[in-house]
Amino acid sequence: MFKWQGAAGVCINKKKEILMVLQAAPEEEKKWTVPSGTLEDGETFEQCCVREFSEETGLTVCILEKVHVKSGNISEHGISYHVEYFLVEIVSGEIMIQDPDEFIHEIAWKSLEEIAELPLAYPEDIHILEQLLKD
Repeated sequence: MFKWQGAAGVCINKKKEILMVLQAAPEEEKKWTVPSGTLEDGETFEQCCVREFSEETGLTVCILEKVHVKSGNISEHGISYHVEYFLVEIVSGEIMIQDPDEFIHEIAWKSLEEIAELPLAYPEDIHILEQLLKD
């Protein structure tokens, strides 16, 4: 079984909106998610989160805290996964698509109500986002 590991960053602004990215590989349907990606060799989950956030949004962030861990198996594809989610804060930069893989199509601040209506890459993440907005 292939083991995939990654990290995701959740950034919440003063209006209680979450920074989301619209992503898809060339043949895929475009779906929304928080900035996230694959752990590279020698990288910590925190370093992965900061790097992926920058690559996907143009923003430099710092980690505030780990807020969730999601692990499981997608048996039909022979994949096990482990993703660590971090609450992040913007340190610098401007929102700009600069994804080297060219999978990011749009970046936008979204309210929880808007997110609930969007096609999500990982629909189960709505519960993580709801919990963070309540805190």
